[in-house]
Amino acid sequence: MPDESTSLKELRELVAAFVAEREWERFHTPKNLAMSIAIEAAELMEIFQWRGGEEPLDDAERRELQRELADVVIYCLAMANAAGIDLADAVREKVGLNARKYPVDRYRGRYKIGE
Repeated sequence: MPDESTSLKELRELVAAFVAEREWERFHTPKNLAMSIAIEAAELMEIFQWRGGEEPLDDAERRELQRELADVVIYCLAMANAAGIDLADAVREKVGLNARKYPVDRYRGRYKIGE
């Protein structure tokens, strides 16, 4: 199902069911999940290692990007489940904080902070 018809709740439940069926809850400590997120993020970066700036991905690289991005999101959902964090509320709150920290009139089109 595409993003347009899949809720965050459905994805969290999918990950929770996968974890529960394997009885992995006891391994899903915040430390282990944080490490897993970092490891998967490193694998995501590896796809772009040694590439030129704007080189397009080929089909195989795009599929690998999709898989690695999914791994990062899956572990983030597992962390939210384990820690009892409402991701929708967390994202809304963080975007609000970032909007105040980086006002549009000062940061539009800039990639360097503090300019």
